[in-house]
Amino acid sequence: MKKLIAVILVAMLALAGLSAMAEVGIPVLEAGENGTLVLATNANFPPYEFYDDETSLPTGIDIEIAKAICQKIGYGLEVVDIDFGSIIPGLVSNNYDFAAAGMTVTEERKQSVDFTDTYAIGIQAVIVPGDTEAADIYALLEAKGGHLVIGVQESTTGDIYISDEFETAGTADVQRFKNGADAVLALTSGQVDCVVIDNEPAKAFVAKNEGLKLLNSAYTEEEYAMAFPKGSEYYEAFNTALNELMEDGTLKGIVDQFIPAEN
Repeated sequence: MKKLIAVILVAMLALAGLSAMAEVGIPVLEAGENGTLVLATNANFPPYEFYDDETSLPTGIDIEIAKAICQKIGYGLEVVDIDFGSIIPGLVSNNYDFAAAGMTVTEERKQSVDFTDTYAIGIQAVIVPGDTEAADIYALLEAKGGHLVIGVQESTTGDIYISDEFETAGTADVQRFKNGADAVLALTSGQVDCVVIDNEPAKAFVAKNEGLKLLNSAYTEEEYAMAFPKGSEYYEAFNTALNELMEDGTLKGIVDQFIPAEN
C-alpha cells in the first residue's frame, strides 16, 4: 500500500508540473539496515539534481552520489525538494540529515553547517542572448551603458557574488528567482540582460532554449560539497565513504553519466 501511495504521489506531482515538493519526501533508495537518511535539495539544477522524465524521481550527480554513499554505509535515502534558500536553515533546525544541491563551500555557510570534502569544481557562467558580442560580463556592462539587469537563483553563490560586486556598486539591478529555469525564462522574454548561474546547469538551459548562449569567459570558480548539521552523527562515516568513492572511481563514473567527457 505504501508503495502504491508513493507511485500515485509521484504521478500527481509530475502531472501538476511542480518543480518543488515542499516538505514531501520521495524515497529513492530502499531503507538500509541502519535506517534512512533524508536529503534536502532543490531539484531544478541539472545535471546535479533534476527529475527523471521517465520515472519522475529525483536524479542527477548529487542524488546518485548520495545514493551510492548511503548504500555503502547501510542507509536508505529519502529526497526532499525545497527552495534553495530554505536548505541551510532546514539543516540548522535538524529537519534534514544532509543536503546536496550543487552547493558551494563558503566561509559564511561554514558558520552554520559542516561541509564534506570537495567532490566537484563549479564555475559561475553567464547566459546571454545569442546575438551578444561581449566577451565577458564586464564588456556586457559597458555595452549596456554601465548598468545591467541580472537574473540569478536566489540565495545561491551567483546571487551573493553578483549582489556584492554589481548591486552594491549600483551598476546592476539583481532579479532573484526561485530557480534557474525561471531566471532563464526572464532572459528569453527580455526582462533581464543576462543570467549568472553554475556552468553545467547553464549549458543545459542553453541547450533547451534556442537563441541563448554562454559567454566564453567564466565569472568565478568555486568548490562543491555536501552539507550536514553541525555535530551530525552521520558526518564522519558519510565523508569517509565519499572519499572512498572518489578513490575507486565510482564518483567519476557517476559524473561521466551526466557530463560526458568532451573530445
